[in-house]
Amino acid sequence: MNDATPPDATDTLLIGAGPIGLELAVCLRHLGVDYLHLDAGNVGQTVIDYPKQTRYFSSPDRIAIAGVSLPTNGEKATREQYLAYLNGVVRQFDLPVRRYTKVTDLRPRGDGGFDAHTPHRVIRARRVVLAIGDMHHPRRLEIPGEDLPHVSHYFDEPYPYVGQRLLIVGGKNSAVEAALRCHHAGADVTLSYRQDRFDDRAIKYWLLPEIQALIQHGQIDFHPGTVPFAIEPDGVTLRSVDHPERQAKHFADFVLLLTGYEQDKSLFRAAGVTLEGENHAPRVDPDTMMTDVPNLFVAGTAAAGTQVSFSLFIENCHEHARKIATTIAGTAPPNHLINDAAATYGLAES
Repeated sequence: MNDATPPDATDTLLIGAGPIGLELAVCLRHLGVDYLHLDAGNVGQTVIDYPKQTRYFSSPDRIAIAGVSLPTNGEKATREQYLAYLNGVVRQFDLPVRRYTKVTDLRPRGDGGFDAHTPHRVIRARRVVLAIGDMHHPRRLEIPGEDLPHVSHYFDEPYPYVGQRLLIVGGKNSAVEAALRCHHAGADVTLSYRQDRFDDRAIKYWLLPEIQALIQHGQIDFHPGTVPFAIEPDGVTLRSVDHPERQAKHFADFVLLLTGYEQDKSLFRAAGVTLEGENHAPRVDPDTMMTDVPNLFVAGTAAAGTQVSFSLFIENCHEHARKIATTIAGTAPPNHLINDAAATYGLAES
């Protein structure tokens, strides 16, 4: 499965082994499609990059894939449970995922197919599916001190910050969850957010009352309507959004810049896909998930581009697998291989 020299040619090249990429792989395998499945990292790499012990917002039935139940004893799944589950699906269906094989370039050929460049060789494919997700790089602030050693764009776990002054920049779910976990572990937490108040649609419902209460009682220091202007070894200068002349330095031992992530669009651009809208999302036919480049499809949250306001999650992307598999194979996969929980119960945030 980890052979560094994949075959030179395939009918369908599937890039990305997240939940929807795996669900599509199950469908293609069932329908007898000749396909090659690659991922630049490991199975569920985006989930691997989540902080330890992150718990999903969505219920297990909505993020389950390929007709395989996700048992969690009635609770929301954790990062660790979901990673074990995804790898279990790979084993159950004997999916040949080639891990740590990055596609660095994707070029259309004159015959309607593609040349996909990896570090080891060029793979020829009649069709390509990009199920690459949308969270590849942190959204940088481009301010002085952003690359200092005590500054990070990623939160892993709270324990490095115990007994330390921690300034967190951001006010959506990842920043609020990090602030709460670090506070409970014993960090002295300060939170800076560019908006005047939290958006309850962007925060897990069970976190919002807690963060508001801790701020109200002075246990977490909150600076709404501020943005970092400069980071120094001993602190951060925050500037008012509405009154830029108002600046104040806040001392901190560590800084977490949890300001969101951006999609790597290099493969879309290399292949000539039109990117449009605020998110620079690929143009797709919603009935087939084919882009405006013939035989190039997009699946999962990759179809949304860089999500500023989230609209695509795991649970409302399952249908992508059905549409793409049907278009490629000429026949629909069995219903039991596609999770229709979102259609049955309605949508919520993953």
